[in-house]
Amino acid sequence: MKHRSFALLWAALLVSPVPLMPAAEPATPTTKPNILIILVDDMGYSDLGCFGSEIQTPNIDRLATGGLKFAEMYNTAKCFPSRASLLTGVYFQRTDQDFSHTATLAEVLEPAGYTTLWSGKHHATFNPVTRGFDRYYGMLGGCENHFNPGSKAIAGQPVPTHKGNGNRWALDGKEVDNFISQDPNFYDTDAFTDRALQWLDEYQTTNKPFLLYMAYTAPHWPLQAWPEDIAKYKGVYDGGYETVRKARYERQIKLGLVDPKTSPLPPMEYQKKASKKWDDLSAEDRKQEAMKMEVFAAMLDRVDQNIGRLLKRLEEQGKLDNTLVLFLSDNGACAETPAAWDNIDPNAPMGSVATFIDYGPGWAAVGNTPLRKWKTESFEGGICTPLVAHWPAGMKPQSGYNREPAHVIDIMPTVLDIAGAIYPGASQQTPIPPMDGVSLVPAFNGQKIARSKPIFFQFNQGSAVRDGKWKIVRNGPTWELYDLAVDRTETQNLAAERPELVQQMEAAWLAWWKDCTGNDWTGKSPKELKDGKPGKRKEFKEETRAE
Repeated sequence: MKHRSFALLWAALLVSPVPLMPAAEPATPTTKPNILIILVDDMGYSDLGCFGSEIQTPNIDRLATGGLKFAEMYNTAKCFPSRASLLTGVYFQRTDQDFSHTATLAEVLEPAGYTTLWSGKHHATFNPVTRGFDRYYGMLGGCENHFNPGSKAIAGQPVPTHKGNGNRWALDGKEVDNFISQDPNFYDTDAFTDRALQWLDEYQTTNKPFLLYMAYTAPHWPLQAWPEDIAKYKGVYDGGYETVRKARYERQIKLGLVDPKTSPLPPMEYQKKASKKWDDLSAEDRKQEAMKMEVFAAMLDRVDQNIGRLLKRLEEQGKLDNTLVLFLSDNGACAETPAAWDNIDPNAPMGSVATFIDYGPGWAAVGNTPLRKWKTESFEGGICTPLVAHWPAGMKPQSGYNREPAHVIDIMPTVLDIAGAIYPGASQQTPIPPMDGVSLVPAFNGQKIARSKPIFFQFNQGSAVRDGKWKIVRNGPTWELYDLAVDRTETQNLAAERPELVQQMEAAWLAWWKDCTGNDWTGKSPKELKDGKPGKRKEFKEETRAE
């Protein structure tokens, strides 16, 4: 399928450039736009300043002011399937951790004349340079010690907390077990950006457009950050979960993101044995909990600082105006309480290389304000996160929030649309299904997205269907039904009142499942199936979680 030519799209969308910051030299647009996709890990719905947070994210907020904010951007509720869907344009249920039977963004953009670059997290089994990327720098696994991905100390530092034998990294075509950088100033968020900046300089004069995929690991646990960033948030979270959550909700109302009539703030949710109400914590426990959130905020703050570095370099090169920047998260805030890693030093400063902390369900509920639940579940808090889009040469800045549902499967069609690329490009996989997503380009110019099918979800026991204003969702065998037009925060279950609608939407979900996997739904998640689809689908082992 060939997308409309970029020349025609350019003519339709060209507006006066709205620079992010004053540029040293005016931008000179190339024939095709550059693409910068920034993905963060385990960020909640309300964690950005432009979505109600107290965390300092001025660079992302500036992108939002000069571009477009999507209020209903969906993912898969889990890291690795979201990343696969983003890079392939198909539901993860059609593929696996090897990205079998797909075309990647790089395999489609390379024949269209793009330089293809990827820095950061992968969370799959193959090296990206084998699937169309010219360069890759980062970890192949799912999470790591942010100051030292290996199991041995960098000179002058303590031995890091680590899992097993450390993390496996790839440096272009070279793969390294138990990667240790030997740089005493190593911090993965900074290192991923450093490598990307090197590439931007290296390829500056090629006159080729680029795809740069920045897949940050932050703010995924273990929570670790630079001391100077943590210090910025000293005392900010001493008031506790409910106080911070209420303040975020009030800011969301003032921003126009939330209407209290259709998005009432649900009661705080807690997991059994995994968390307690703030008032039930001891003074020392409250202090520790507040410090955890300080570290989390510092991690996201550092991501924003690094995004500022990228934007500054693109401006200096005169390329920012003709670069489509997309910022999003792979799932909602994380309530996991994972098993601790090796070599934890109880006396080390919280958030340093020898510590291991997560922030648990209490702060995850804050992160997803005002939505319910969290990562791995198909309620809105697990699957809905912000999307910020910015492209001065092809997009009018839009105030307010776009409220049409979008999904990570839409990223591939959107990029192909503006690049004039042909799907499935140079992919050698077979067979390759059509893309499941649709282009978001109409939204860039204030028009409706042309989506004709519902959006489907499944991870473990969580499943959902979003069809217009209606959503069915479950975390187990029983479906719930919500009218999101009047109940965005899923507080009024209408399943008993509209059983025929639940049955109709369930039938659509069952048909989708069989179309994707080739199998009837048995009531078991793919992780429990020996043969989830033809070719023996392989699944990642779930991170250990206290229930």
